Amino acid sequence: MAKARAKAAGPARKPATPARQLEAFIARFEPAVAKVARDAVAKLRKRLPGASVLVYDNYNALAIAFACSEAPGDIVLSIAVYPRHASLFLMAGPALHDPDGLLEGSGTRVRHIKLLEGARVLDRPPVRALLAQALELAKRPMPRGKGAVVIRSVSKRQRPRRLDG
Repeated sequence: MAKARAKAAGPARKPATPARQLEAFIARFEPAVAKVARDAVAKLRKRLPGASVLVYDNYNALAIAFACSEAPGDIVLSIAVYPRHASLFLMAGPALHDPDGLLEGSGTRVRHIKLLEGARVLDRPPVRALLAQALELAKRPMPRGKGAVVIRSVSKRQRPRRLDG
């Protein structure tokens, strides 16, 4: 009898992997913004395959950080996804040489570049130079191999991820 009930209930669902959870978080944004986020993460994963990808689904934004380890203090850069756009955040921002004036913000630790023209912004030579500088200033080098995706936090309350939401 127990087997009959189990069959009727359907197959047991596997728990979502962190990578699938990240995809689900991104999918809640406007399609155009989600595409920029996916493309930016893919480019950075290709460039930094050994990085730990730390995911914070916060109240204001989805933050996808690339770090030398799973420790938050080892974050070098991140992609922050908002309802209207995504941005590249560089943790060593104030220390970076930015002759093209691409970095925005005035914080003591972080600067950002809005990805308004899509993830292809990451391929531009001045942005690649800023990324290289940020990696040089990191506490330790990025490890080799394949880094894990780690869901670090998910806020219970969040601002709408879509403009119509």
